[in-house]
Amino acid sequence: MPLSPVRRLLDFDAQYRRDQQHTPDFLHRRDRRLALAREQDGAPPPDAAAWLSAVDAPGAGAALRPWRRGRAALTLAGAVLGVLTMLGVLYVDGQGRINVTLILALALLQLLLALATTAQALSGRRPWGRLLGRGDGGPPVLRQLYPQLAARAAHGAGLAFAATALLTLLVQVLVRDLAFGWSTTLQTSVPAYHALVEQLAWPWRGWLPGAVPGLELVEQSRYFRLGGEAPADPERLGAWWPFLAMLWLCYVLLPRLILLGLARLHLNHRAGVLLRRHPGWAALRQRFATPWVDSGPTPVAAGAGPAVPPADTLAPPPESGVVIRWAGAGSADLARNLLQDAPMQVLEAGGSASLEQDRDTLTRADLGLPVVVLTRGWEPPTGELADFLDDARHSLPANTDIVLLPLAADDQTALVDGALLAQWQRFVDRHRPVRLCRP
Repeated sequence: MPLSPVRRLLDFDAQYRRDQQHTPDFLHRRDRRLALAREQDGAPPPDAAAWLSAVDAPGAGAALRPWRRGRAALTLAGAVLGVLTMLGVLYVDGQGRINVTLILALALLQLLLALATTAQALSGRRPWGRLLGRGDGGPPVLRQLYPQLAARAAHGAGLAFAATALLTLLVQVLVRDLAFGWSTTLQTSVPAYHALVEQLAWPWRGWLPGAVPGLELVEQSRYFRLGGEAPADPERLGAWWPFLAMLWLCYVLLPRLILLGLARLHLNHRAGVLLRRHPGWAALRQRFATPWVDSGPTPVAAGAGPAVPPADTLAPPPESGVVIRWAGAGSADLARNLLQDAPMQVLEAGGSASLEQDRDTLTRADLGLPVVVLTRGWEPPTGELADFLDDARHSLPANTDIVLLPLAADDQTALVDGALLAQWQRFVDRHRPVRLCRP
């Protein structure tokens, strides 16, 4: 199952902090080889998920566990509160009426709370920060997602509240004889209240006219606190419920459902932005694209270094064979005159050549003859050259003599010496049976 953007961000940040314990050379070599392997397969450089899978990074989901528990608790609390709130609103004694105005105000209040929650997440502010002071102990990158995580939890609780309240209303309509009416202290006429009801019913009045109270119902259901007269048609007072059910559905439940989906998208988008801005992501992409330079093993104490043979003790190149100029090392004339006999072929590899072109070079070099690779000896060995030699050992016949000639200059056949020669000797020791040769 693919990781969510939040989990991917947390896992990447955790692996980035673990990588601080390794040397830059180790990280460069590891990540560059991964990028080259995908390039050979014709795939783009690995994304964060592929890289985490390749390095076998342990998950960092524990940081989200408090938020999961808190979201579950809030959702349960919202569901219970929705039942209790609707039961309280619908509670009346035998002579009373359920005030429609109170339900209208409650629905619009829920809509305002939902919009305020979304605005808080979009602005990135944390007016509730002191309530969750203990949550500041998480990773710094997670704390930047607190507004979005809180918005998702709040919308989840609000959706549970809206759903259970609507179900409670429908159940009460089924099992009880509810009498609705409207009343307000403000001086409001029946036509004005009917106009308000029609305006609120605009989402469904075109396709569900039965859920829109008429002027006659509004007039009959008005009551006053001290008025004891009975309505002319008491059975008509229950006809408000379709309007109230649709009002709750359109102004409370559906907005919460839509805003919850938007909160999830916003959270994932924000996590993706933080991943792209993460300092470890820029460094990782640079390691993917930059050739790894083999600087040899870590220096050891004086007197313990490996013995490097003098240049004049190295074997000369073979009398005949194939010459490969790595990254344009040496001139074409030098390559043609390097061997005692004219080389069967002078080929190009490395540098700006693609992996496909390097493989084609090895295929053309497979003539059953020795292979001489010219390199610039004053430049340190690169990871691409190491991979090329490894490919040569596997693709060429087992008895093929592969020799490396690190030149001191492009216009002459002189071999490097001293510390540079020692560096190249260590390099070929790690890629035997490749050997050094002298001109």
